[in-house]
Amino acid sequence: MTVIVRALDDGPTSAADDAGFSAVRRACVPAMLTTPAAVAFDRAHAHPDAGYRQLIAETGGEVIGTAQVGIAHDSPEPGQGFANIYVHPERLGLGAGTLLLRTAEEYLADAGVRDVYSWVMDEPANLAFAARHGYRARRSAHFLRLDLAHGTLPSRGEPPAGVELVPGSVFADDARPLFALDAETVADEPSDVAAEFTDYEHWLAETWRHPLVSQELTTVALVDGRPASFSLARTDGAGRYASNMTGTARAHRGRGLAKLAKNDSLHRARAAGCTEAFTGNDAGNEPMLAINKWFGYEICDTEVRHVRTLG
Repeated sequence: MTVIVRALDDGPTSAADDAGFSAVRRACVPAMLTTPAAVAFDRAHAHPDAGYRQLIAETGGEVIGTAQVGIAHDSPEPGQGFANIYVHPERLGLGAGTLLLRTAEEYLADAGVRDVYSWVMDEPANLAFAARHGYRARRSAHFLRLDLAHGTLPSRGEPPAGVELVPGSVFADDARPLFALDAETVADEPSDVAAEFTDYEHWLAETWRHPLVSQELTTVALVDGRPASFSLARTDGAGRYASNMTGTARAHRGRGLAKLAKNDSLHRARAAGCTEAFTGNDAGNEPMLAINKWFGYEICDTEVRHVRTLG
């Protein structure tokens, strides 16, 4: 069968394309929430400096592979980009992965990218594919799952004096305090590619107003009335919930505020009908791994960050 690769931003993109993209991603990485609406939103609201592209591989009109490709525009170091390739587990061996990767690398090279980073699922066939194409393994990260329908969450309890837990929707009209908190926590997050959040309007459009983000299920811990910790919630409308980011301001770390915020958000999610909770952790982020183990999360998948220097 002939496999072709095309970008979803080349001409009109159909709802079937977005649905196919979402279906492949969910089949390959079940712990990563996605919907067709989210795929379309990501394409429409990507930062202009990111050069973001969504590629699909198809055969016989069926989407069998996807790629997310772009430039790390928010990194202080130029020349870095990413290409995350996924092929449906039932459509391996048709050459879709190689064609997607080749197309992505050519695009990034033309955009001036030198180092291409890629997340690869920690499975022998995937790791071998990355090695064959010149990618070197770097750090690992875990996906974790919690059974909200049958598991037992820690009790909420009363927050310490001076601490108040509120839903993220409190900041619906002015999210600048959350943007500042998110920027500080992202800057300290373990990563191969440093990130600096400086564009509030873009963060507002791309993150805070993302269709998967639930402002009502997001929890913010206020200390003396100011955001000190938060747990950003995502839901896919099908009973699946994900903690997209949980972080605490440097001045308030070590007080258990991240636990408080995440626990409150999980309780909100269960009350709203969510049955599964997912989160992700860098394998070296021991404090956050310990927190998630305390909640009862279990590792369900692992991915390995790879890099290749073009040329």
